[in-house]
Amino acid sequence: MFTILSAGIAPGVALLSFFYLKEKYKPEPILMVLRTFIIGILLVFPVMVLQFGIHEELFVPAWVDAFLVSGMLEEFFKWFLLYFAAYQHIDFDDPYDGIIYGVSISLGFATAENVLYLLSNGVETAMYRALLPVSSHALFGVTMGYYLSRGKSARSLQRKRIFIFISVLIPIIFHGFYDYIIFSFMEGEWIFFMLPFMVFLWWLGLRKIKYAQRISEQRYNPRKKSSSSTI
Repeated sequence: MFTILSAGIAPGVALLSFFYLKEKYKPEPILMVLRTFIIGILLVFPVMVLQFGIHEELFVPAWVDAFLVSGMLEEFFKWFLLYFAAYQHIDFDDPYDGIIYGVSISLGFATAENVLYLLSNGVETAMYRALLPVSSHALFGVTMGYYLSRGKSARSLQRKRIFIFISVLIPIIFHGFYDYIIFSFMEGEWIFFMLPFMVFLWWLGLRKIKYAQRISEQRYNPRKKSSSSTI
């Protein structure tokens, strides 16, 4: 049991530490980050109940299962709780704040999901789970938090609404595409589609992080100049 719990928790904690330490200028209060992480853990259980009920009562095609039952349900509820638990908080005032809180709630969710999966399927799957499901949740959280931060700092109401909408839409699409690859291809085939997709997610996530760091640098070290904004 201890081995399974360690293998299930370690990837989420390691990734959260990695993203947290990327903040160079104003690290978020650790208690707020842990609070968001715990919210993500607790979110797993109602979402799993909803998904179980849908699968029991309805025939769900692969694309519906991927984009709606998995992608939309999981990412919308993560976004909803992130919006009310962190976005409204006074400490959510820097471009990187959204990223760390988005990663935190996503990794809380992924960690609880990972532990439950390993309890059912054994510790042999721990490496696969760490490299794909857990890290993909973290990268969905990067995108979600990045656009929430853009929304909070937007000067016009129209741009604010656009960024907030994008902050939930893009993670749903990415999550749905991830699950659709798994649901739609044979075990020996899906890895050929998954690997380039994961490379893309890491490239995009690190690009968003780099941009957020540049904006933070401008804010806290105004002597250094940075390039213009990006989407």
